[in-house]
Amino acid sequence: MGFGWVSFTTDYGLSDGFVAACHGVLARLAPQVRVIDVTHLVPPTDVRHGAAVLAQTVPYLPPAVHLAVVDPGVGTGRRGVAVEAPGGLLVGPDNGLLVPAAEALGGIRAAVELTNPEWLAPEVSRTFHGRDVFAPVAARLADGASLAGAGPAIDPADLVRLPEPALEVTPAGFTAEVLTVDHFGNVQLAAPPSVLAGRPATLRVGGHEAVHGRTFGDAAPGQLVVYVDSAGRVAVAVNGGRAAERLGVRPGDPVPVRHPD
Repeated sequence: MGFGWVSFTTDYGLSDGFVAACHGVLARLAPQVRVIDVTHLVPPTDVRHGAAVLAQTVPYLPPAVHLAVVDPGVGTGRRGVAVEAPGGLLVGPDNGLLVPAAEALGGIRAAVELTNPEWLAPEVSRTFHGRDVFAPVAARLADGASLAGAGPAIDPADLVRLPEPALEVTPAGFTAEVLTVDHFGNVQLAAPPSVLAGRPATLRVGGHEAVHGRTFGDAAPGQLVVYVDSAGRVAVAVNGGRAAERLGVRPGDPVPVRHPD
């Protein structure tokens, strides 16, 4: 039994034919399978951003094979893998991209290395494994092929994992690493909602005054607001503006959130 869906996440952008080529491989090998494009605008080579977007999206998708390619190590010794979770399968490079999404889908039950040449393109490009390795494997899995057919089993504990993002909590506030910056300039932090429990109605974020609110409209136009976003993470926004620009931060930067002086 296969899957009716493949989700597709990359940093390929939309100005070239890379996404279309992968769609073409999926369509030729599994024409009945429908594709959900999560995003192809992950910042180039930003594995952490791709992992966060994928992990926050897959719980809302139908059972699927999740094809994800953010792959600065393409053509090197990094492995290609397929991972099984209770909520679906994931296919992509073994660089930490897939593991958070697998955990969001119930945890890793099995993993294999993609070494079966019969499942790959007849000629595999050194620089386009999305087309020649990952898309063909995703198509076959979506069409009902067994995970074991893709290659030998590997210990899930040996999969590459990204470092845990930084978070420090004190009675007077917390400092959290920026996980993502979305299209609207909202800054998502590596902090759970619990760090906001008991915090005052006004906070200071990187030296700027902010409202501790529930949604953007809790702040006055142009004012910062600290809230819990739709992914269940603490985030900072500007009502009618871009928090990332106001704070001057990007993914990986630490953001201090403190009680007012």
